Amino acid sequence: MLIEMIPEIGHFALIIALLMAAVQACVPLAGAATRRPLWMAYARPMAAGQFAFLIVAYACLTASYLLDDFSVATVANNSNSMLPWYYKFSAVWGNHEGSVLLWSLILGAWTYAVSRFSRELPRDMLARVLGVMGLISTGFLVFVLATSNPFARLLPDVPSDGADLNPLLQDVGLIIHPPMLYMGYVGFSVVFAFAIAALLGGRLDAAWTRWARPWTNVAWAFLTVGIALGSWWAYYELGWGGWWFWDPVENASLLPWLAGTALIHSLAVTEKRGAFKSWTVLLAISTFSLSLMGTFLVRSGVLTSVHAFANDPSRGLFILVLLGITVGASLLLFALRAPRVSQRTGFAWLSRDALLLINNILLVVMTVTVLLGTLYPLLLDAFGLGKISVGPPYFNALFVPLTVLLCIFMGLGPLAQWKRTHARTLWRRTWLAGGMALVIAGAIPLLYDGEWNLRVSLGLAAALWIVLPMLRGLLDRMRQGTSRLAALRKLSLAYWGMLLAHLGVAVTIIGVSVVANYAVERNVRMGVGDTASLAGYTFTLTELGERRGPNFVAETARLEVQRGDDDRHFVMTPEKRLYLATGMPMTDVALRPGPLRDLYVAMGEELGDGSWALRLQYKPLVRWLWLGALLMAIGGLLAVIDRRYRRAVTARDPERAALKNAQEASA
Repeated sequence: MLIEMIPEIGHFALIIALLMAAVQACVPLAGAATRRPLWMAYARPMAAGQFAFLIVAYACLTASYLLDDFSVATVANNSNSMLPWYYKFSAVWGNHEGSVLLWSLILGAWTYAVSRFSRELPRDMLARVLGVMGLISTGFLVFVLATSNPFARLLPDVPSDGADLNPLLQDVGLIIHPPMLYMGYVGFSVVFAFAIAALLGGRLDAAWTRWARPWTNVAWAFLTVGIALGSWWAYYELGWGGWWFWDPVENASLLPWLAGTALIHSLAVTEKRGAFKSWTVLLAISTFSLSLMGTFLVRSGVLTSVHAFANDPSRGLFILVLLGITVGASLLLFALRAPRVSQRTGFAWLSRDALLLINNILLVVMTVTVLLGTLYPLLLDAFGLGKISVGPPYFNALFVPLTVLLCIFMGLGPLAQWKRTHARTLWRRTWLAGGMALVIAGAIPLLYDGEWNLRVSLGLAAALWIVLPMLRGLLDRMRQGTSRLAALRKLSLAYWGMLLAHLGVAVTIIGVSVVANYAVERNVRMGVGDTASLAGYTFTLTELGERRGPNFVAETARLEVQRGDDDRHFVMTPEKRLYLATGMPMTDVALRPGPLRDLYVAMGEELGDGSWALRLQYKPLVRWLWLGALLMAIGGLLAVIDRRYRRAVTARDPERAALKNAQEASA
């Protein structure tokens, strides 16, 4: 009997979580406004309780999937008795209802983490932060219960088996990609809540940016990993061999990442110099708003994509209203409080402050460029003005030059000084790095391919221009101590995190430049015994067969691959699968990964007389794309564990703490 009631228990837990979120939203904010400590004290227990009941609700939905309870609509529509248990576990968020519940659960986790690890904050500030996060939770839990109830039943007409999970989602990529992406999306709600709390309390000083900065770095790191995992998943799962398609849903994750990158730099300047206060608040609002917009695009039904879940316009309208309220109320509050945002710090046109400002402007322009390319076709269609498609030509023509400009200022920034830098000093520290970058970038295409390639040289020059000045700056810091080892020990983790994140950008740019220009693809017809050559490798089809999986049957090909005259060879086994429950065919590619290249084989269609269409691809440095993203994420996390953020902020004297932090940063 208890097992049969699991969905009802989950539904009841969701209702309790909503009520606790509503209390968390209203009572602490009212307490902070009226200076009532007892009311403000409601924030922490409500955050913990809400999170606990969301865990119960999510556990109940997971149990329904694992127990094959097909009386639950979302289980019947997205699972099957033959589905392996680990795909049943990930199928919980492989649909609209479950993914929105996961979104709410992660929001509850972030809220609880803030309540648990921010005890040093002034009581009124913490009450406002948790109150704002409670408002966001309330909106999403109302959305879940009103339009996307994951516990809706199909009684009394219970199907004997489920419709199965979309075969595209039956992959390890689904297990790790969406949770990472949501951790980034939802994590930006924390800095948004800090910004709104600072506006409500009139405390737009450096202290709130110091409190918000670690949470922003963690969210940005999760989003970076999530985007990289999505790229990797599409690369090997869809069978095309591409790693970025400028799909509108892909763009929806890129938009908050670009705005979040600008936000991280703006937070650093506000904390250390007291500048960019308006920038920081507006970027905090914009980054979370873009995260909500990404949720709207995926779940509104306005897009047709392998990434999009929902096709119910009422759900999209609800999220659109929530987005409008969030953006409108936030901007109105900023407009009312803007006169209090004073800018007392100045800087010269040639300084680290100015270079970071230019970087922020470029990142915002890149964000607007992607936003226009994504929304413009949708707006034209919505107003009945026709249908157009905005694809890679538009994005590449605008995004690539902006990225090169961004790299130029990224290379200069770490070598410049705060407030003012002499042009002669900056020239002396950068001319050698610039010359080396141009020479090396021009020579590598000639050595690799025998021909000069402008695109490759431009990408390599941009990447080297990021790395070489950083090395010069590191060497200069090492010379300042009594010994190089002692100087290295004095460098903060935040500094090492900055170096690693910028190195990750350079590694990704190198990977993009090389694989986009030197990848080789060949479509061939092969039967048993046939051979084909590609990029110095010989592929021989030695065997065709069949294989039975847990919920599919597959045609398999066995290819022996040999490089040049080398006697050593290896085997690659691509498959063409047919999933039994849905009758949907899927390509399972064979990959031979390596640090310098990938070999990629995908089966197409059977051509008769025992022959198959095969796609052979050679992709140099493709893994550098994801290696660079990993380095960026690690760099962001390193900055979080810097000792400045591990030490408690003195709640009773935030101004003194901010001054001390600024002195440490300058040192």
